[in-house]
Amino acid sequence: MTAQQVSPAAPVAEFRAALRTWLDEHDLTPGPDHSLDGQVAQLARVRRALHEAGWMRYGWPPEVGGLGGPAVLRAVLGEEVAARDLAEPGIYSMVEVLAPTMISYAPPGLAAEMVPRLLSGKEQWCQGFSEPGSGSDLASLTTKARPDGDRWIVTGQKVWTSLAQYAARCVLLTRTGPGHDGITAFFVDMDSPGVTVRPLRTMHGVDEFAEVYLDEVAVPADRMLGRPGDGWRVAMDLLPHERSTCFWHRITYLFTRLDRLLAQTDSTDDAALGAAYLALHTARCRSRETQQRLAEGARLGPETSVDKVLLATAEQRLFDTARESLPGAVEFGEEPWRTEYLYSRAATIYGGTAEIQRNIIARHVLGLGKE
Repeated sequence: MTAQQVSPAAPVAEFRAALRTWLDEHDLTPGPDHSLDGQVAQLARVRRALHEAGWMRYGWPPEVGGLGGPAVLRAVLGEEVAARDLAEPGIYSMVEVLAPTMISYAPPGLAAEMVPRLLSGKEQWCQGFSEPGSGSDLASLTTKARPDGDRWIVTGQKVWTSLAQYAARCVLLTRTGPGHDGITAFFVDMDSPGVTVRPLRTMHGVDEFAEVYLDEVAVPADRMLGRPGDGWRVAMDLLPHERSTCFWHRITYLFTRLDRLLAQTDSTDDAALGAAYLALHTARCRSRETQQRLAEGARLGPETSVDKVLLATAEQRLFDTARESLPGAVEFGEEPWRTEYLYSRAATIYGGTAEIQRNIIARHVLGLGKE
């Protein structure tokens, strides 16, 4: 059965069964190059194959080249990709953050032109939010955009911009006025004059993040996402997408790592392994509830900070357990345990620190006030 023969209204189980059959018949196994260049090339290969076969178009509206159907079909697709280790889930799932943003805020013609490029693997995009002095405190960003006729001139700096060196476009937050209502979002071409990208080497040895410098970059006015001052709303709508389908993919990936750990270890510390499983299972249960709410059309908000805390906790517990159960694998061994363990140290930092997330939960979910 081909993708086009599956109705977007088909039961999820039927969609999953047909997808698994197709994946069994089409070898998308990664090649031997596990560098970041190799991962990005593999991501493009996977997206291209899935888009050409139709699978990548399910769950997206026809207005952007999709086949329709519920968003849960996208979650199932990403889950199967992660379970088979076909693409690194973090970079695969970026489409789940950036495409919905374009659909919701870009002019319809721009979304119709651009979103298929992302879905099909023709382009990689990035997200320009954090700045050297504005990480978890996103509202303090200082990158400025000033109007200049039928364009805006942008000057500033972004940091921790994932895969910026590979990106053709960037969803960029800028300062156009004071306060939260003075933040405006743009869709910027990364090859624009004045854009400079410098990759950052992290402790796990992968240049996944980059600094992005913007020096008098001209952005056409029709590349604004929403209206002037809508940038904070864009950011708040984007983050829940990051913590719904993207997290579902990540949890699936972490379960494959737990399976690998169980296959490699002869540890008798069943309590530690059980605790790692329980942490992952708890995160998955919470993520499943978030997926259900998303499918029901609910607006996701600060409660997704609970998902973030649970996932970060589970990821670090899993790799702590791997380090304890496989003596020397992290300190002296080869990849992947060393690289993945080091990357897990950032799980409580990236996407909003654990401390900030707990503050959000206390204030906006539990109603405990500012103190």
